[in-house]
Amino acid sequence: MQKIIYSLLISTFLFLGACSEDNQEDSRAPQGVTEEKIAGNNTSRLQLIWEAEGFNQPESVVYDATSGVSFVSNVNGSPVEKDENGYISKLLLDGTVLGKQWVIGLNAPKGLAIYEGTLYVADIDTLVAIDIASGTISNSYQVEDAKFLNDVAADKDGNIFVTDMLLNRIHCLCDGQFNIWLESPELESPNGLHSEGNNLILGTWGVMTDGFATEVPGHLKSISIKDKSITSLGGTPIGNLDGVESDSNDGYYVTDWMAGKLYQVDKAGNATLLLELEQGTADLEVIPEKSLILLPMMKNNKVLAYKIN
Repeated sequence: MQKIIYSLLISTFLFLGACSEDNQEDSRAPQGVTEEKIAGNNTSRLQLIWEAEGFNQPESVVYDATSGVSFVSNVNGSPVEKDENGYISKLLLDGTVLGKQWVIGLNAPKGLAIYEGTLYVADIDTLVAIDIASGTISNSYQVEDAKFLNDVAADKDGNIFVTDMLLNRIHCLCDGQFNIWLESPELESPNGLHSEGNNLILGTWGVMTDGFATEVPGHLKSISIKDKSITSLGGTPIGNLDGVESDSNDGYYVTDWMAGKLYQVDKAGNATLLLELEQGTADLEVIPEKSLILLPMMKNNKVLAYKIN
């Protein structure tokens, strides 16, 4: 069964989607989320201020406060093939692309995280470390049977956590060793990852049934870094979740890749729909000090910037 899912991934995921046309276009509330909870489009909270174009399947954006530059991962081809087509771009906060191919030679780079001058990149089965000052690859870490390393998060102690969506795993670069940190069906196809104090906040895709379709979409979960216990935040299905970032107010901004939506989710798991965009709304970045949200649009080859009002 795992081989079948993996094959479907190669041919369909991130390009055509893996759900029916009705599922892709349906803008109604997800199963289990009431219209009252999503409360419609709250576009007054967000203002589009620029669009940056010219990317190739941008999957993730992360902001480096030290340099004032954002980094964008570009898959640029198959999300699972080692074709060396992938690269990292540099993007200024006014939408100027400072360097389209700042670091090249990656395969299918996805999630990004920064810790002490190093940019960490999830690249299929390898965690790549890039020295930001020099723009060179300083190290790489591999788990032999990893299938689809996705999002990356750094905790306050410098541990680097990486989700593997297909294998229900979270890996950790801890004490210089990159190993499986947690493996459980409770992870429900783990995707977005955000570090918060002593916990990881996980955005799940949901339990996959046919390819990447889900009868019950994903929701947010909290994972204790200390004892690895998993707790659902509310447990109410929201969507096929991708990026997860703090809203600086005891909640989170969360993207739904398949439906192309941006939600704000509180600690109880209640979701408010902020934006309806297009399929491929991927791993966002939130910059509280600038009141900005950066959204990579994977299928449109753009990054959108919204001002938080």
